[in-house]
Amino acid sequence: MTEATGIVGEFFSLKEGTDAELLAMQCGDFYEFFGEDAELVSEELDLKVSQKSSHGSSYPMAGVPIDDLTPYLKALVERGYRVAVADQYETDSGHAREIVRVVTPGTLLETSDADAQYLAAVVDGSSAGGSSTDAGYGLAFADVTTGRFLVAAADDADDALTELYRFDPVEILPGPDVRTDDDLLNRVRERSDATLTLHETEAFAPKRADHRVRDQFGAETVDRLSVAQPAIAAAGAVLSYVEETGAGVLASMTRIQAHHGDDHVTLDATTQRNLELTETMQGERDGSLFATIDHTETSAGARLLKEWLQRPRRSLEVLERRQESVAALSSAALARDEIQETLGEAYDLARLASKATHGSADARDLVAVHETLAVLPALAEAIASNPDLADSPLAEIVDRPDREAARDLRETLAEAIADDPPSTVTQGELLQYGYDDDLDEVIERHEAVREWLETLADREKGQYGLSHVTVDRNKTDGYYIQVGKSAADGVPDHYEEIKTLKNSKRFTTDELEEKEREILRLEERRGDLEYDLFSDLREEVAARAELLQDVGRALASVDALASLATHAAENRWVQPELHRGDRLEIEQGRHPVVEQTTEFVPNDVRLGPATEAAGQERASGRADEDRGFLVVTGPNMSGKSTYMRQVACIVLLAQIGSFVPAKEAEIGLVDGIFTRVGALDELAQGRSTFMVEMSELSNILHAATEESLVILDEVGRGTATYDGISIAWAATEYLHNEVKAKTLFATHYHELTGLAEKLPRVANVHVAADERDGDVTFLRTVRDGPTDRSYGIHVADLAGVPDPVVDRSRDVLERLREEKAIEAKGGGSSEPVQAVFDLGSGTMQTGGEEQAASTDGGPTAADDAPALDPETEAVLADLESMDVNATPPIELVSKVQELQERLEE
Repeated sequence: MTEATGIVGEFFSLKEGTDAELLAMQCGDFYEFFGEDAELVSEELDLKVSQKSSHGSSYPMAGVPIDDLTPYLKALVERGYRVAVADQYETDSGHAREIVRVVTPGTLLETSDADAQYLAAVVDGSSAGGSSTDAGYGLAFADVTTGRFLVAAADDADDALTELYRFDPVEILPGPDVRTDDDLLNRVRERSDATLTLHETEAFAPKRADHRVRDQFGAETVDRLSVAQPAIAAAGAVLSYVEETGAGVLASMTRIQAHHGDDHVTLDATTQRNLELTETMQGERDGSLFATIDHTETSAGARLLKEWLQRPRRSLEVLERRQESVAALSSAALARDEIQETLGEAYDLARLASKATHGSADARDLVAVHETLAVLPALAEAIASNPDLADSPLAEIVDRPDREAARDLRETLAEAIADDPPSTVTQGELLQYGYDDDLDEVIERHEAVREWLETLADREKGQYGLSHVTVDRNKTDGYYIQVGKSAADGVPDHYEEIKTLKNSKRFTTDELEEKEREILRLEERRGDLEYDLFSDLREEVAARAELLQDVGRALASVDALASLATHAAENRWVQPELHRGDRLEIEQGRHPVVEQTTEFVPNDVRLGPATEAAGQERASGRADEDRGFLVVTGPNMSGKSTYMRQVACIVLLAQIGSFVPAKEAEIGLVDGIFTRVGALDELAQGRSTFMVEMSELSNILHAATEESLVILDEVGRGTATYDGISIAWAATEYLHNEVKAKTLFATHYHELTGLAEKLPRVANVHVAADERDGDVTFLRTVRDGPTDRSYGIHVADLAGVPDPVVDRSRDVLERLREEKAIEAKGGGSSEPVQAVFDLGSGTMQTGGEEQAASTDGGPTAADDAPALDPETEAVLADLESMDVNATPPIELVSKVQELQERLEE
């Protein structure tokens, strides 16, 4: 291929100067892609490829109209491509082009997604050059679509990952030291779909970053943040990247806020996934906690509600004010309906402000700004007219923005923008008559000429007695007079024929040509003048970005609170009593998501010190008076996991200010919620199911505090029985004695129920089952005390395991029980494992010793009783190791089919 010149050569020259994978270059009314870019875009977006010749060579070319670039950009970026955009401008010698922006996942402005779109940077303290007090990690998060900018500090890599998972950025800029930490980067990739971008190292330099942040937000503001140097380094890198990509939204970033972890409840990635806060285990929005409680009317309100769920608060004052607002709205149904109907007229002001600062807002966007600013006084009136709402924090929320400034801007826009402006800003008719004197004069002259043209046909008919006369305009002929052929011979002499058609002829006149020239001059003048005036107006709106963000935040807050109130009113949720103590008591609690799809059996939970009244009512022993650790036992599939998750969800909901699904609830605020539920592997990273389980347990034991809530489900089940029980036993003691967190621990290791006699804060509860005549009914009711039955064989029967296996399992289980009873009569050991049967050796292990299982007919190594063949024993072993609760239904059915096939073979 010869060296390209001309337009194609300019394209390749520009492409060499950018690190973007694709370049869209403006050529007149189109953005064009050439060469390999054209072929790739054609494949990704189904565009037609043509050929562009350049000095004897031919190059693939694909293009999109200027006005259609946005959806194509969005599609390409969502597929992971960085796209450079080169705009065309006039020069004395013709046209020239330059790259004006590089569109990346974190700098894409044109999004219809209601979710926040964070660009993040993460810096290791050592790379930021901070002092020893600046150790740890610094993070910065910017949403270019709204102008929101946050900085945060993390003590270690785990905390940094938690914050990244919490904010869920679409693009991450790792700092210099982070880039070389393969383990951390791999963990980021495991937990996030974000694009990792290597921004220039110099942007993370402490002094450069500090200067940039101070220049953007003001020195005093930065000093008041009280965040460590690594966070400032991350913030500086984000600002540098936004500027370098040409997003043009720095002006919308008017305030920087510190996100302090100690202000919020710690929710690590595992907990957010296990509780299905924003998506289910299958990655679906429907069925998540957010989808369940989301009744918002605006995209900004939905974003804020999701943020509350992902970042619950620890401030009792903040939560009580939210509760007060939810209470007022939930009891004022008519006012709430009016408020939500009013909010339905609002657009996303934060994103509109960002578009204005970028210069991409059109006239319809400014109409949306005007209409949304009008929502604020309407909302304030609806709140003020209801006494309960007027006395609630809602009134303060709508009073926070500068309502006088909002009114002035609203009036300016009403006077300026046409009622139904076009979607493009270069074709005129954007502004109201009366907005500008010079424009009014041009409009008047333009309208006069247009009226002359519109009445020309009637005048010609009357003056010359012509019939079938029309006046029209097209790109080829300009303005023309069209006369039917039957009357064409009677046209006056000054008519000049320009075209003959099948049934008519087209003519022009000197006067018509002069009017055409005049109207074209006026249209050009009007377009230029309107565009200049509109650009000034858009800049005025951009200058009020902070005001628009304030108004948008107020509307979003009311929307999120109204959503919580709507769900509370429709689902009989109650206001929990919040306090800073240790006591957690929920009466007839329900799972907020599960109750939407099935008839739900409510259950109680109590952790912490008993009240005096509770102590008098129960008076049932030491563990009940002060219990902080519940060992939860009961059948497979009986609802243990749901019970524990509902406790965690209720506490979390309380700490976003929501009402909760219960009859009554008293909740002491927690500083973190930690869960270990289910069985997952990460084989691509070389981590087995058991390794993942132990990693999650390790994180909990290190991160949880006395003020945390811990949910553990089946710890130790992924390894051998003795190992598993030992780990579960030791973890229980450590959580009880050292961490002292409020804990619910579901287990099938019934040996752990004996800890209630050894540890003062441990108590037993179980999910009840009713067994009559061999039939088992799961009651879904949680009762005090332990149980020694898991009914796993009953579940296997329900799952369709062949009858011979089920029957043999019952036989083996009965003999195990008899052996254990004999051992107990003989004075059993006080160690955690009293009797465990080893299927492989046919021995009963007790307190670390082995003995032959001498039960009549049992599978032992000491007599000649018939034994199962090795393949059947292997199936039984696999069946025993299955965790029915933690196995998804489809996987469970598949496993049962596999076992059946193995038995048949």
